[in-house]
Amino acid sequence: MARRRKLYEGKAKVLYEGPEPGTLIQYFKDDATAFNNQKKGVITGKGVLNNRISEFLMTRLSEIGVPTHFMRRLNMREQLVREVEIIPIEIVVRNVAAGSLAERFGLEEGTILPRSIIEYYYKSDELGSPMVTEEHITAFGWAGTQDLDDMVALALRINDFLIGLFLGVGLRLVDFKLEFGRLYNEHDEIQVVVADEISPDNCRLWDIRTNEKMDKDRFRRDLGGVEEAYQEVARRLGVLPEAGPMDLKGPQAMQ
Repeated sequence: MARRRKLYEGKAKVLYEGPEPGTLIQYFKDDATAFNNQKKGVITGKGVLNNRISEFLMTRLSEIGVPTHFMRRLNMREQLVREVEIIPIEIVVRNVAAGSLAERFGLEEGTILPRSIIEYYYKSDELGSPMVTEEHITAFGWAGTQDLDDMVALALRINDFLIGLFLGVGLRLVDFKLEFGRLYNEHDEIQVVVADEISPDNCRLWDIRTNEKMDKDRFRRDLGGVEEAYQEVARRLGVLPEAGPMDLKGPQAMQ
């Protein structure tokens, strides 16, 4: 097998040079991290499940006209995606008080927010991904005003769509994180598109009846049953891989 050139390795994924100009291969790892990389572990099969879940959600978003970097799934752990210039801002959309929001403002976890709240975080592991304001973002040149307008409009549209989609399978979308990139076409026109992934790694999903956590909080809080929770989300979405538990552990990514 020909060796591929690795371009970037993050906490949960590896990016390789794609087969055609302007494309990348996105490989999903089983590695798990929390608390700005202070806690590390492995969730067996997570990469396979997140690949399927993200493929499903990105495809649904494309069908309603939301632009994404996703092109197609290649195999159990890899996707073909468009190469984009990543905007170093993470947008978090919150519908229910949980995690750091509940801690910062002394809210009881599970409190329904009066409206969806959008927060901005500077994408930097070294700095702990600090929360920032629009003033920081535009002053430091991380994104322009038009970029931010596009990102917020897309985030709210995605939130409305995903709330309904997850509700239909008995899950509450508590909050989620989005990343965006700039896609340049042949005329050097720029389009802001959804990048990275959408999965239980970056969504808080609770069972609508029991409030049982079905996401990476099970890893963060040592609740156990992490693999089973990811599998249950995939099962409800109808994308559980046709493989047994022993088949979900993948090989090491090629260097």
